Formats: sequence, structure tokens, C-alpha cells
Amino acid sequence: MSLNTFGHLFRVTTWGESHGPALGATVDGCPPGIAVDAAMLQHWLDRRRPGQNRFTTQRREPDAVEILSGVFEGQSTGTPIQLMIRNTDQRSKDYGEIARTFRPGHADITYWQKYGIRDYRGGGRSSARETAARVAAGGVARAALAALAPDLRISGYMVQIGPHAIDRARFDADEIERNPFWAPDRLAAAEWEGHIDALRKAGNSVGAVVEVVASGVPAGLGAPVYGKLDTDLAAAMMSINAVKGVEIGDGMAVAALSGVENADEITMGPDGPVYASNHAGGILGGISTGQDVVVRFAVKPTSSILTPRRTITRTGEETEIVTKGRHDPCVGIRAVPVGEAMMACVLLDHLLLHRGQIGESRGRIG
Repeated sequence: MSLNTFGHLFRVTTWGESHGPALGATVDGCPPGIAVDAAMLQHWLDRRRPGQNRFTTQRREPDAVEILSGVFEGQSTGTPIQLMIRNTDQRSKDYGEIARTFRPGHADITYWQKYGIRDYRGGGRSSARETAARVAAGGVARAALAALAPDLRISGYMVQIGPHAIDRARFDADEIERNPFWAPDRLAAAEWEGHIDALRKAGNSVGAVVEVVASGVPAGLGAPVYGKLDTDLAAAMMSINAVKGVEIGDGMAVAALSGVENADEITMGPDGPVYASNHAGGILGGISTGQDVVVRFAVKPTSSILTPRRTITRTGEETEIVTKGRHDPCVGIRAVPVGEAMMACVLLDHLLLHRGQIGESRGRIG
């Protein structure tokens, strides 16, 4: 089993390596008749594209997506949609020194231990470049969601870089698109700029926390026990390269709350239930409540840094390594559109599962 596929009814298989000729995704299960074209998908890829500012890797990739199958006359046909993104700016020579030496904090050593062979050029399959294919697939999911759940909106943004977090009292959704960090806090973005500049010049890196919110999610998505919506969301976000932690709603912070504080009180409004708070992140018992679905994930610092680190070679010799090449000082920045894409894929998958089993939600209130 290669396990390069995720989803139940809306299934995405990604393929390709960082320094291969191309990478891409095979999207199966998209309903027919959905408006899909390359320009629509390109909008989302351009948000993730490297080399757009000094705070991300300077690898220059256009990330131009090609649709090879599954779309006819601008509409999905219901057959597999094949998406391809060609690699055009590889510098594989930058990775010659790590062919037999493992980078600390990277998947080099585990890929070798498992497979006995690895593509060391840019990390191969373990490179964050693989996420470009997910963003393309997420574009297809967004198109289907726009047709099936037109009120649903997905927004991702950075809430923390290193020790520096946003001030939620200054949260401004309009600010997210105005700075290179996707920060909803203008003052925090200005602080992060100096912090990242210093790290970049020192050849160092830093971690980050990304939050993704889906509003307008219908109540009833997800299933008890093994088919929980939050289970699949957590798995999807954790599968993103360099992610080391995932929270739903208040996440780990609920451990410090009392039952009185944590319970999201419910009243009856003119259009249905109204919740006084959202500690649960829009999911109860694995099923969506109709509130905003809130997910956060932590991204570790980029492992490729210029500071010498102790390591070993394939033959077990101890040595030091400095990783050359073009790397993100904070890979979390470009993880924002990736998190949005994974949210879109999971929500569409669960919407299709819900429609297949139940159709419209059965439990009426009021």
C-alpha cells in the first residue's frame, strides 16, 4: 500500500517529487457539471506559489496547472480529473552533499530506513513542494462546494510566528490579503517582518501556527465514532508537510476550562439554534453544528538551515551538515493556502457522504 490517496467519496491522489519533471493530483469523485477551468485553479495556486517575496523560498516556479482529463467544455464530467504542474526551476546540485548524509529534523533518515532508497533532491516526496498538488485539488473542491453549498466560505491566516502571536482584539479580516504573512493583525505582521528578516539573514528558520475557518458549513456533516468530521480534518491537516500539531476549536486549551466555561450554551433564534460561544470549533460528537468550523495547526521550523548540525551518514559515520539551497525561513507562511485546500477537500467529501446516506438533514428543530 502506497497510501498517497485521501478522502472517501471525493478522493485525491497526489504524485511527483520536488525535483522531478512534474507533480500533480488525480481527483476522483467530483460530481459532474461543476464549472472547472485552469484559470480558476490557478488563482489558488498563485497564493501558494514560491518566490513572491523575500519571506519565502526564492525558487521561481510558475506553478502553472494543466488539466489533462475529466473536464469537457469547462465542466467536470464525473470521471477522474488529472492535474499536472511542471517543475521548471530545480537546482538539484544544491543537494549533492546530502545524498549520503541525513539532515536533522528532516525525513531523510526515516525514508531511508523504510525504503532503502530516497530521492534526496530537495527531499523528493517529503518536500513541501508536494502541497502544490493539494492546492490544485482543493481548487476543484472549492468549485464543487460553490455549487452544492454556496454559503460556505473558507479562510486561512497566520496567528503566530515563533513566539509572536496576533492580538485577537485587533483581528481584521480585510488585513489578511494585505500582507505577505496572511496576518489578520497589521501590527503583528510588521513585527513578524523584522523577525523573519533576521532569521533569513542568519540562515535560520522558525515555526508558525495557522488557523483555518469554514463558515456557512451545514449542520449534520460527519458521523459518530469512526467517521467524525474532526477526525478527518485532523488527519488532513496533520498530513501537510512539517505539521506537528492540530487543534479543533479551543483544542488543548479546553483542558484548563471548567465544564461551565466550556459548554457552548444554546438558545433558539429566528432561524434555528444560536450558540453563545464556540469552544467546540463547530463540531460536536464528530458532527458539524452549523457554527464556524475552526482548525489550527502548528508548523515546525524548516529543517534546511545554514547553521552546522551534528548528524550521521548512511554508513553510520558522525559528521556535521549545512544545508544549502533555497528554503523558506518560515514554511508556515505558504501553508495557509494548503490548509484552506485541505479544509475544502474534507468538507466536500463529508458533504457528499452526507447526501449519499441521508440526503437532507432529518432532525428538525422548532
